[in-house]
Amino acid sequence: MIYADTSFLVAAYVVDLHSQVVVNRLIAKPHICCTPFSRSEVSNAVFRQAFLRKLTFAEALRAWKSFETDRRGAAWDCVEFPDQAWETCIDLARKHGPALGVRNLDLLHVACALELKAQKFWTFDDRQARLAEAVGLDTSA
Repeated sequence: MIYADTSFLVAAYVVDLHSQVVVNRLIAKPHICCTPFSRSEVSNAVFRQAFLRKLTFAEALRAWKSFETDRRGAAWDCVEFPDQAWETCIDLARKHGPALGVRNLDLLHVACALELKAQKFWTFDDRQARLAEAVGLDTSA
């Protein structure tokens, strides 16, 4: 299983500089998990594009509907949010926060990946990738 953070998931629906990388990685039909946390983050990231005037509201809505269609169609492996991720997040903050300066959402994504026993962690966020690598997650394609 692969844990993909918001930057990866959003690039599948909103064209950005990472979209072609996402398309290339998805060709192999990898098993990418999607938690309710991921879903809420994708929702905010897509609709925030309308606020930033990078997308119209109609374009953001189309992107969101496409994500939801794929989610319901099992393009993503829907899994429950792991309850233990909260404690893991706290532990990661203590161990890695002082050195890496990661945000809480970064910590929570990595904690979810660890608790879900993901084999890989895909992100385009450098700080989040450093944390994932620091805890032994494979960030390669």
